[in-house]
Amino acid sequence: MGPVLASQVLNLYIIWYGNWNPTHQSTIIDFLLSLSSSSSSSSFPSVSDWWRTVRLYTDQTGSNITDTLTLSGEYYDTIYSHGNSLTRLDIQSIIKTAISPTATTRRRPSLPLNPQSGLYVVLTSSDVKVQDFCRAVCGFHYFTFPAVVGATLPYFWVGYSGTQCPGMCAYPFAWPKYNGGGGGGGLNNPSKNLMGAPNGDVGVDGMISVIAHELAEVSSNPLVNAWYAGDDPTSPTEIADLCWCLWVWWWGWICRESVQGQMGKWV
Repeated sequence: MGPVLASQVLNLYIIWYGNWNPTHQSTIIDFLLSLSSSSSSSSFPSVSDWWRTVRLYTDQTGSNITDTLTLSGEYYDTIYSHGNSLTRLDIQSIIKTAISPTATTRRRPSLPLNPQSGLYVVLTSSDVKVQDFCRAVCGFHYFTFPAVVGATLPYFWVGYSGTQCPGMCAYPFAWPKYNGGGGGGGLNNPSKNLMGAPNGDVGVDGMISVIAHELAEVSSNPLVNAWYAGDDPTSPTEIADLCWCLWVWWWGWICRESVQGQMGKWV
């Protein structure tokens, strides 16, 4: 059995690829910061309560997944350094660009190369197409190849689905097209009992659910040789996949307080 991400502190490095809405960025950052929140929640469950469950997974040495995640760096790739139509392998090249010293400018410092305690998060904006996005995946995790990046680094990617496939990657905030939803996969369909997006944006709230999904899986199976089910590690069933329905209705929409017609905002 392989390792889990068990460093004392897990350093998150976000790569914002493309043209991002600052409000959407702020919402995503708020969610990530709440994972290690030490403040007591007014109601249960909270994001940090959920993460305490995820960290119960251990590796062969008995080490738990880390309980402390910190945002240690952000990189803004606003020039679409690898274009706006990406392959899966391009995601690794984007990480390579972000950690390259030549990428540093006064307003855009490069990220550190941190194979000991770093987790790299690539988030693509609404106008970026990624291989298999909206067809087979809403996000994925893997590890970088030393030949591409220079080291083995755990990472995950998630795309903004609000304009490309909200019915697939932001359900239940939008209905799939086959279910009669309107407007690009069901962005607005008041005739249906659609759950309101807690932060007011179908795409970004869908992203947060997928981010949580991928974060749980990369932490428990960073090298694709730890926590998974099945005989094929190249196509594993991981911890969030095993609880898909539970994920959508429970883990995915963790809230602090309920309001009429929708779930409360992320903690």
